[in-house]
Amino acid sequence: MKQRTDYTCPLELTHDIIRGKWKPIILWQLSKGTSSLSSLEKSILGISRKMLIQHLKELAEYGIVGKQTYEGYPLKVDYFLTDRGRRIFEAVSILQSVGIELMLEDNRGDFLREKGLL
Repeated sequence: MKQRTDYTCPLELTHDIIRGKWKPIILWQLSKGTSSLSSLEKSILGISRKMLIQHLKELAEYGIVGKQTYEGYPLKVDYFLTDRGRRIFEAVSILQSVGIELMLEDNRGDFLREKGLL
């Protein structure tokens, strides 16, 4: 990810790092625990493998996601949230709680129950 050099405040940098359709969802999935690439791909509907790998790489560059590679064949790689990633996820979870409130107001409780969020 190309990083800007001019910012109004540090929030802009954090926003640049986690913005987009997929990164908050990747953080949410990894908040549940360590996961392989294929598990992440299956759990995030609509994301392509290429996009997932690109976002994981960008999140890793900023120390938000860590990667554990195991020796052997087939190659096994697990991804996890770092301490910084868990701190950023706290902010993402606040955003999610507002989304839950909005969905409840819009009578979408069934969807939330289906996802295990109620």
